[in-house]
Amino acid sequence: LPSMQTSGSKPCPCPSFKLREVASMYFTMIAVFLVILVVALQGLVPRRSDFPYKVPLDPQGLLELSWNVSYPEQAVHFQLLIRDLQFGLLFGMSDRGEFENADLAVLWSDGHNSYFGDAWSDARGQLHMDPQQDYQLLGARRAPEGLYLLFRRAFSTCDPKDYLIEDGTVHLIYGILEKPVRSLHAINISAIHRGLQRVQLLKPNITVPVLPSNMKTMEITAPDVVIPSQETTYWCYMTELPDGFSKHHIIMYEPVITAGNEALVHHMEVFQCAAEFDSFPHYNGPCDSKMKPDRLNYCRHVLAAWAMGAQAFYYPEEAGLAFGGPGSSRYLRLEIHYHNPLVLEGRHDSSGIRLYYTTNLRRYDAGIMELGLVYTPVMAIPPGEDAFILTGYCTDKCTQLALPTAGIRIFASQLHTHLAGRKVVTVLSRDGRERQVVNADGHYSPHFQEIRMLKEVVAVFPGDELITTCTYNTENRTQATMGGFGILEEMCVNYVHYYPQTQLELCKSAVDPGYLHRYFNLVNRFNDEEVCTCPQVSVPQQFYSVPWNMFNRDVLKSLYGFAPISMHCNKSSAVQFP
Repeated sequence: LPSMQTSGSKPCPCPSFKLREVASMYFTMIAVFLVILVVALQGLVPRRSDFPYKVPLDPQGLLELSWNVSYPEQAVHFQLLIRDLQFGLLFGMSDRGEFENADLAVLWSDGHNSYFGDAWSDARGQLHMDPQQDYQLLGARRAPEGLYLLFRRAFSTCDPKDYLIEDGTVHLIYGILEKPVRSLHAINISAIHRGLQRVQLLKPNITVPVLPSNMKTMEITAPDVVIPSQETTYWCYMTELPDGFSKHHIIMYEPVITAGNEALVHHMEVFQCAAEFDSFPHYNGPCDSKMKPDRLNYCRHVLAAWAMGAQAFYYPEEAGLAFGGPGSSRYLRLEIHYHNPLVLEGRHDSSGIRLYYTTNLRRYDAGIMELGLVYTPVMAIPPGEDAFILTGYCTDKCTQLALPTAGIRIFASQLHTHLAGRKVVTVLSRDGRERQVVNADGHYSPHFQEIRMLKEVVAVFPGDELITTCTYNTENRTQATMGGFGILEEMCVNYVHYYPQTQLELCKSAVDPGYLHRYFNLVNRFNDEEVCTCPQVSVPQQFYSVPWNMFNRDVLKSLYGFAPISMHCNKSSAVQFP
């Protein structure tokens, strides 16, 4: 159908879509059935409120994805705006953003007709029509800004070729077809313009709290920064609260993105500086610059964090995050991650975060607690591992000492590793049994970290344990990866946001150093190559000298699984609980 005409209207160009559903039966020969459904819908573009979540897929903003989540239907409804449609596109999901073994919705044109279908790619990247069509095309319409495609996908389809949509990060992939193709099989995915975008598709269905009428706002934004013409930049900007700024509660925050830079501003964080310093130097420049003052490293207390695709963050009605007043630093550091893969030049940016705060303090101060592993080289990952697991504990003894009798309520969480992290999960254990998942991300990416509101508040009582497990991939590394602060070192952390605030700020563990020393001695006894275990040699040096055969790997895994741990149960003053 090249066009459609409705009563009393001018002819309107509308694309023709043919939905191919192919069912294959393998006996002595393959029978292929093709069903073509022509869809040419006229009507209003859905209201913006119908699709509350939105993210640009590509750096130029030519593809814009909006979606909503229906938990009763267990389905996601997508609206894809294609601003400059050529001969079609691929959209889909894969484990970590690969185009091999991907689950795809494909729109393609042979120059005469357009086709839409559910497809999958094999390990070589070859596309195949899926016999079970689970991307359901709901409509299509041309508008002045481009073509809108509406389609639906269930969370779980029971199709082994389909991606299971679950909580946590989802790696979305896209490809743009710039030439006509005669069939689905003729698409060469290695030769098309393509990319990936990470989002949290399954947003929690949370009721927005009522905000007070006397609420004030404060924008912490970059001062007209010229975005560097390089792929990745972390920009740091120092600012400060007004003199005499009394204690307030932050009750909400949201991003402020400079128009036109939506595809470049990847994520942002606002940190409060340590109160023990009277002053901090002003700075406005790259975070990795040698000109950045060292003191800025003491600005680590997170006030707000946003990542691409995230919405406004709301605190529960009974709690707010305190800032200002005695014992609170006036100095704040804004950090913005610019992702500029097209190496655009001369783009100015004044993005940042808008804080909503009030002088009417809520019943509880919210707190932030670190769970997981201590930043120490005694926790290490051998090279060449595809899924090495490390676990950190917040033990029952620590929560028994530090938490109030009525317990605490965790309402949000930010998972954190460095570059080798692939999965992170924190579970609540009570009386020796795992009771509840606090937060889990089976497709975690260190390039997409945000504070996520939990679907339900998690109650933690004295005597409970919080166990955080991280999975790492070091297949591309030739030396052991130690725990530490460096980007090539590793972390395993869950920053949980909770109320009421307690003195407990850090509840983490590491293997007992004495048992690690026994490991090095054991390696020496059973290996021809000598591993230096002298006390004056550092733990990293000892790890670097380990020959990573299967025996040494397996013994290290057993050590981390069963050896006694060193527990860090720390107050905000860095003093440990007894």
